Amino acid sequence: MIRSVKLSRRTMLRSLGAAIALPALDVMRPLHLAAGSTEKKTNRVGYFYFPNGIPRGIWHPEKTGPNGTLQELNEWMSPLEPFKSELIIPSNVWTPKGNGHGAGTATWLTGHGYSNREVNAGGVSVDQLAAEKIGDRTLLPSLELSTKGEGYFSNSLPRNTISWTRSGIPLTREIEPRAVFDRMFRPPSGGATNRSVMDLVLADAKSLRGQVSQADQHRLDEYFESIRALEKRIEFAELQTERMKADQALTDSLIRPTSGIPSDHEAYVRLMMDMIVLAFWSDATRVVSFMLDHGQSNRYFNFIDGVKGTWHALSHYGNASGNTEDDDGATRWDSVDTKRAMYAEVVRWHHRQFAYLLNRLNSIEEASGGTLLDNSMLLLGSSLGDGDAHDENDLPTLIAGGGAGTLKTGRALSFESKTDLSQIHLSFLNRLEIPAKRFGTASSVLDELSG
Repeated sequence: MIRSVKLSRRTMLRSLGAAIALPALDVMRPLHLAAGSTEKKTNRVGYFYFPNGIPRGIWHPEKTGPNGTLQELNEWMSPLEPFKSELIIPSNVWTPKGNGHGAGTATWLTGHGYSNREVNAGGVSVDQLAAEKIGDRTLLPSLELSTKGEGYFSNSLPRNTISWTRSGIPLTREIEPRAVFDRMFRPPSGGATNRSVMDLVLADAKSLRGQVSQADQHRLDEYFESIRALEKRIEFAELQTERMKADQALTDSLIRPTSGIPSDHEAYVRLMMDMIVLAFWSDATRVVSFMLDHGQSNRYFNFIDGVKGTWHALSHYGNASGNTEDDDGATRWDSVDTKRAMYAEVVRWHHRQFAYLLNRLNSIEEASGGTLLDNSMLLLGSSLGDGDAHDENDLPTLIAGGGAGTLKTGRALSFESKTDLSQIHLSFLNRLEIPAKRFGTASSVLDELSG
């Protein structure tokens, strides 16, 4: 039971079987802060990987103004249009050493080459280096998430990890929304229970509401309602999945759903996005990585209107016969242009999911000022440039969020020469107040991120 109105940022509501970290509240501000003074903002970092690259030409903005100001995104990036003032879109980004479905995926966050013989990505990944330095400030040092793999390469180790410890160990990734939720709110020693975590800590929650300001009461109500809503969505998804299993039904991608994973892929991805929002909001962690799919995804996107075939097959759009080794042997396209357009639609669909995340983060105001999006650095990208060419040049790369005031957003950065992705990683580390001088193949930060 909380007995004082002066709360620490680490204060949690606890009971047998549940522990809920609290969002930032006015009552948590240090007593020495004078009226009108500003509290130092919390900065967070998230890495969002997608496989199979893009069809060249669909990543650059349609229209820019002076100094690269983003005025209009292209049609394939249109879901992100409402957030263009929160974006940085750099061009000519590349990875000097790691490239491809396997090696490129494994080294996307390490900046080194990959050794198949040693199963080694060359060093610690940037998310785990950040977790080493700032992870002791939160319940979890970091969260490593992924959607459940689908297709021939779903068991390939290098295609299923982007996070590596300093000792060269690839980290396993959570694929079930409930498992992620439980890591944040149900301590292992708490005992098994199916009761709502909010019901379990109800007494502490009611007591706390009576001791804080109206503004803090509003923040708590919004936060608790979000937790309840997520629990209900997870329970509904699990119930629907069990019903489908009982009926011998299959998901849209023709794979029998696993208990705990929504059969609707968009619902699945958005539940995982909501887990990230909750992780940042509750300060359960400040470091997250999310693989939107494994590094050579054969997922069917037939649920997108007008799209047929697997993602990997679509990425090799230069041959529309359906007879290549990358095709499923059943799907055909009437032309290269048709296949390429379907490939681009899959990319647009993922932009829509990322826009969902940005909208959620942007809707949550922090007591220290700004929104969760303002106080985050999010990197979205792939380890392949053009999927058909299998190259490492002009990698699709996008940065979102203000980095707690350290990033100048709303711009396209056009680099004449190749720019190392590791420079972005190093720049993010410095903005987390981790004074690294080198990372991967980079020995300098990307000054242009600050304007």
